[in-house]
Amino acid sequence: MRAIILDVDDTYRVTELDEPAPGPGEVAIRVAYAGIQWGDTMVKEGTFPVPRPFVPGFEASGHVVAVGEGVDVGRIGEPVAALAFGGAFAEVVVVPAVLALAAGGVPLPAAAGFGWGTPTAYDLVNTAARVGEGESVLIHAAAGAVGTLAAQFAGLAGAGRVVGVAGSPDRAAYAAAFGFDQVLLRGEFPAGLGAERFDVVLDPVGGRTRQESLRALAPHGRLVAYGSIDGGEPVLADADELLVSGRSLVTWNSNLLSRTHPERLAGSARRALDLLAQGRIRVDVTAEYDPADLGLAVERLREGATHGKSVLRVAGRLGSRP
Repeated sequence: MRAIILDVDDTYRVTELDEPAPGPGEVAIRVAYAGIQWGDTMVKEGTFPVPRPFVPGFEASGHVVAVGEGVDVGRIGEPVAALAFGGAFAEVVVVPAVLALAAGGVPLPAAAGFGWGTPTAYDLVNTAARVGEGESVLIHAAAGAVGTLAAQFAGLAGAGRVVGVAGSPDRAAYAAAFGFDQVLLRGEFPAGLGAERFDVVLDPVGGRTRQESLRALAPHGRLVAYGSIDGGEPVLADADELLVSGRSLVTWNSNLLSRTHPERLAGSARRALDLLAQGRIRVDVTAEYDPADLGLAVERLREGATHGKSVLRVAGRLGSRP
């Protein structure tokens, strides 16, 4: 099969590889589209080290073409949205069967864009933070894939007020279309909030942003940390100080959950995918790239120059075999 590898010189190349076969509990998927996500920038930069050469790509849509032992053969031919541990930028990818979700009527570009971000956003709101009726929610990185979806899930959960923080005026304007009541610029946080306090804060940024977010919690408020984009100094929290006001600092790691309790992640993903199929949320696929432009797509994501979700067109685009 044809696949894109990230080589030892940090360059993406299309090459010929043996087609992978599914093992027990796995399925092989003929990839139509692959989602481009933050993990691809981390792999490219080496922040998330992998052996090189490496076939990147962590999100895929397509059709099941083979199943491993213990998997229903009736799944062959099924259109799916799949969460992968790498390998999605290829004609065929193998994933755990539990993480290959029946796409139903969701178009394949949106099914690829669904990716890790949608179930992560769902769990941040419904599992980690448990947003309740009338509660106020503050979402950092509001214009990102997780941020725009978290705002939608918070609205469905009954949040009374949803405020976002975005990195630039155009990103703030983009985020505003996803159910935020207000979107601040990062430079306006926290002063732009005045004395307002929040029941829930979702923070993938870390550093000073996390420290200020802890201060922005209302009594019994919950801050959910799910990343450290800024890579700044570790944030030290005094458990006794938090206890006095009932505030909590919670973490969420979807990648770890996929390896320790994949069925729990799959359950949240199925519920989120159902909401997408029903039109109650939307995954905003704003760009489709050909394989030759993968480097550009990853760099644009790293620079914050993209809005919404970008996907890679895979089927029929990896070139002819030699």
